[in-house]
Amino acid sequence: MLLKMPALDLPNLLQRRLLFVGGKGGVGKTSVAAGLATIAARSGKRTLLVSTDPAHNLGDLFGFAGGAATDPVALDPPPLPPESALGDSVYAPASLFGLELNPEQVLDDYLAGVRQQMLAYIAVGLRPQLEQQLKLSRHSPGAEEAALLDVLTRIIQRRDDYDLIIFDTAPTGHTLRLINLPRIMSAWTDGLLTQKQRSGRFADILAHLKSGGDIHNPVGGDKQGAADVPRELQPLLDRQARFRESVAVLKDASETGFVFVMTAETLPLQETRRAASALNAAGIPIVGLIINRLLPESAQTVEFLQGALQLQDEVLLEVGDVLGEIPQLRLPMSGTVTRGRVGLGCFVATLLQAAELCEGQKQKLPDSEAVGQL
Repeated sequence: MLLKMPALDLPNLLQRRLLFVGGKGGVGKTSVAAGLATIAARSGKRTLLVSTDPAHNLGDLFGFAGGAATDPVALDPPPLPPESALGDSVYAPASLFGLELNPEQVLDDYLAGVRQQMLAYIAVGLRPQLEQQLKLSRHSPGAEEAALLDVLTRIIQRRDDYDLIIFDTAPTGHTLRLINLPRIMSAWTDGLLTQKQRSGRFADILAHLKSGGDIHNPVGGDKQGAADVPRELQPLLDRQARFRESVAVLKDASETGFVFVMTAETLPLQETRRAASALNAAGIPIVGLIINRLLPESAQTVEFLQGALQLQDEVLLEVGDVLGEIPQLRLPMSGTVTRGRVGLGCFVATLLQAAELCEGQKQKLPDSEAVGQL
């Protein structure tokens, strides 16, 4: 018996500016993110679909090569079903764009930018040490996350270029680190800037005293304004501003929402529960839970599926207990593979039927062979 939970309102969900779709690896995040992006674009929203998952499922699904850090690619989403309540009549070409971030390429670009900034302040004789340090940094823990964060904060900063940006995230643990990084990096940058400013003031005082200046007025009467920022500190100030803006946006429930995707199994439930607790603690709004690949009740008649169906019902009961306050949408097992434009179109139809956005259609679990989705 499947318990009724608060229903996820797709049209209302897509009113936000930023959506993060996450969950345990292999539960269908990319299918859901691509499906939501298709519905948004076909409903008239200029939509950017961004993947931070190294698995490159997004490129496989839409048939494009990812890896560029700053250049979205125009995508051709499948049409919505004719019976959909969100008709295609408002769709305009070039409404959906895809950006698949290759973490290694993003890290290379990030370190190249750091190198370019540093060269202006490093003596020629010290440049070999700089190159060695950058080479070591490439393999340091957290380097890829820091580089991805730099790109993501820039995307968030340019959110007014789109009506909606959907992030197809990497598996949960990676995503939690990434989402917490703006707050951590903002604090780190604040500390670094404070130390730099203190060092600068101390150097000014020493120079003033050495030149015979008034010991009772060690700063020489010159009051440095906030605009008089040393050129070498400007990149840090820019980054600080981006991090602070990103933290504020991520916590703004009117702009941002996190959607979990899971299957009705024990490990995805445990991981989703832990992640939901972490996001709540960080102040990130959780706006939806999509439970994917549900077996139909008729699976009871198939002997080798009876155990799986019993586990599914047990997990759904527990979902009601621990995640019951999150609006939910339940998707049935599909008899087709979500691959390419045609497969995505089938998945979008299933998504709309489950949300009861196709006229005359109700959410149901079809009698079909279970085939996995991306």
